[in-house]
Amino acid sequence: MHASTAGPDSGQAGASPRVLVLGIGNLLWADEGFGVRAAEALTERYVFPQSVSVLDGGTQGLYLLPFLETADALIVFDAVDYGLAPGTIKVVRDAEVPAFLGAKKMSLHQTGFQEVIATAQLVGRCPERLLLIGVQPVELEDFGGGLRDAVAACIEPAIDIALEELRGYGIAPVARERAVRGDDPLSRQTYEGGRPSAEDACRVGDARFLAGQEL
Repeated sequence: MHASTAGPDSGQAGASPRVLVLGIGNLLWADEGFGVRAAEALTERYVFPQSVSVLDGGTQGLYLLPFLETADALIVFDAVDYGLAPGTIKVVRDAEVPAFLGAKKMSLHQTGFQEVIATAQLVGRCPERLLLIGVQPVELEDFGGGLRDAVAACIEPAIDIALEELRGYGIAPVARERAVRGDDPLSRQTYEGGRPSAEDACRVGDARFLAGQEL
């Protein structure tokens, strides 16, 4: 599913703007990792000009401020509680972005990033253009869990939205002939592939405590 607001103005004059593409979220809590996984997939598949930076912002909060201060435009991937059907993509831009990041926060990282934008605005160094590509999560209460299928399926369309936005800025990333995947243990392929099955791991808490409760 995909819900969106109006797109950017095309035909930007002069040099290409400096664009920061940021994935935020927590990989350890299932669909909370969507933003980071989308940014990861983007860098695996495309090469970008020097004017574009793609960053795994995780849950770093105010530590991200210096990156915002040097950007003209910001594109954010994130899992957001829009109150929509799970697996729905909704695009929000400019002045609406801080409100959506804080209205129904799902974790501390959203409050933290809302503060990053507010601080950048306060010092007059916030990117002029903001785009939030958010997906409604399916599951968050699964420590160590990976993306649910409906959310994982949103990575491709979310990337397409980001690429369309970049083209609107006059920027054309080049697709790699083959996706580049490192051996990072937190990469999606390694992290999700190495997770124990439901039969071998307790998903809801400490199995010893739960067994004691049944006595």
